[in-house]
Amino acid sequence: MKVKIKNKKEVLPEKLSKRIKISPKNRSGLERLLKCQAKRGLKFSKKRAAIIEHFIKADRHYTVEQLYNEIKEVVPNIGYSTIYRTLKLLVDCGMARTHHFGETDARFELVHKEQHHDHLVCEKCGRIIEFTDNGIEKLQNAVAKKHNFLVKNRELQIFGVCKRCQQRKH
Repeated sequence: MKVKIKNKKEVLPEKLSKRIKISPKNRSGLERLLKCQAKRGLKFSKKRAAIIEHFIKADRHYTVEQLYNEIKEVVPNIGYSTIYRTLKLLVDCGMARTHHFGETDARFELVHKEQHHDHLVCEKCGRIIEFTDNGIEKLQNAVAKKHNFLVKNRELQIFGVCKRCQQRKH
């Protein structure tokens, strides 16, 4: 797939996907991203590519600050606003989603899971554990059906203390 951008150059998803292991779903997301940024008249810059590559490789729940601190080690002249705008672009183009885990700062997560998942959030260290549970899925569907409610989206976050923090001496 080729995407024409403002300056008439062609950008191929292979530029990024050759350097990182990318699932078929992420590849289609990357293609969507390229089309989406082309519609906005945005170039596929090296800085944006570095951010996206790092974000996909790490597969974590990042705040802008966390990602900025990691990326500036690799791309020292990158700006905080470039990180923010790239993450916002990923969300706008359907490649990432935002979460607020009881924090003021949003966290960004790569959209790649085939199945819906929920989150356990450690209130001491901030660790986020993803999990799926068919029982929870069935219960939520049953509750929605009982109330004749069409679910568009849902998010379950359980806050507590992870095993590591429980085992630490205080």
